[in-house]
Amino acid sequence: MKNILNKDLDLKGKKVLLRVDLNVPMKNGAITEISRIEKIIPTIKFLSEKQAKIIILSHIGRPKGQIIEGMSLKPISEKLSYLLNKNISFNKQPIDKNTRLKINEASNGSITMLENIRFNKEEEANDMEFAKKISNLGDIYVNDAFSCSHRSHASIDGITSFIPSYFGLQITEEISALEKITNEIEKPVSLIIGGAKISTKIKIINNLIKKFDNVVIVGGMANTILKHTGKNVGKSICEHESENMVKQIFENSKKYNCKIVVPEDVIVSKKLDGIGKQKDVQAVEDDEMILDIGPKTISSIEKIINNSKTLLWNGPAGYFENPNFQDGTKKILEAISIKTTKDKIFSVAGGGETVAAINKFGKSNCFTFISTAGGAFLEYLEGKTLPGIRALNQNV
Repeated sequence: MKNILNKDLDLKGKKVLLRVDLNVPMKNGAITEISRIEKIIPTIKFLSEKQAKIIILSHIGRPKGQIIEGMSLKPISEKLSYLLNKNISFNKQPIDKNTRLKINEASNGSITMLENIRFNKEEEANDMEFAKKISNLGDIYVNDAFSCSHRSHASIDGITSFIPSYFGLQITEEISALEKITNEIEKPVSLIIGGAKISTKIKIINNLIKKFDNVVIVGGMANTILKHTGKNVGKSICEHESENMVKQIFENSKKYNCKIVVPEDVIVSKKLDGIGKQKDVQAVEDDEMILDIGPKTISSIEKIINNSKTLLWNGPAGYFENPNFQDGTKKILEAISIKTTKDKIFSVAGGGETVAAINKFGKSNCFTFISTAGGAFLEYLEGKTLPGIRALNQNV
């Protein structure tokens, strides 16, 4: 893996095109969550200290090749400038000869951020002429956007055909953590997986069953399994036509000797803003919704966590947005963080809702590694080769 720590790489005075993911949540023009911005700071500081001229490429939202004022990167450049305590020159104009001139005139160690790369329709089309046009702005390309690397876009994939290309610090750390969780496993290894639909994560489950000792299924996905194993799930989120997928999971678990764990008791309510009631999974009524796991299930999961040496968590255990249904997610989080803090487990968490839960309960420092990636994280766990990773590995 060629990364920017390569001892033979002289960065002084070099124009470095740095692709990062700044697709952060915003409300009324204000940034509401900055994890992705914070993640890229080590790479920027490293390049700046090496006296490179940094040119940041990124996007926010899905403008589909249109210039949309509300999707400008300007407020993000201002936030990043504040966090770095360093001036960032924001280039709002389309990429042209003037862009190149300004970059050439920039001082060593400087930072320039280009406007939303997706304002160019050629970006998502992975147009090779556009990729070449971007590459002409720099001497070196660095991808530090793991969370975008499942996309065959010009600034992720095509650009590597025209310029020496390297892995950044964050993407290297991300791949290393996921390699350790999937290929360099210290057993026993467990997966705790939640989310609304089992159909969106069936490939992940079946890929990891081959390597993991325990797969704990919670959230809406668990409702689907309960339904297809003869339990009444009432008005709960559930995929009613997933019998074959559920059957496949249990068949593979037997084949690869992986234990499947689903809730034995749950917290139910008749409405999302209601007060929860603990019930055995056999006792859910037609007008009730399963919104969290119960204390017996929490206890079982805690035992699995304490007996594991490697753990992957993706997806909350319930509707944690309502404090009445947050106990399962919170207790799982506490158990993982205690075990990780005592240095007795290698723990990785990832996915948008998972990160939101971690931030809500203030546990961002209690995992070995937290991935801010969504789709790329899940596709990697499915065993797919991500276009952005493949492109960097081919650029040798």
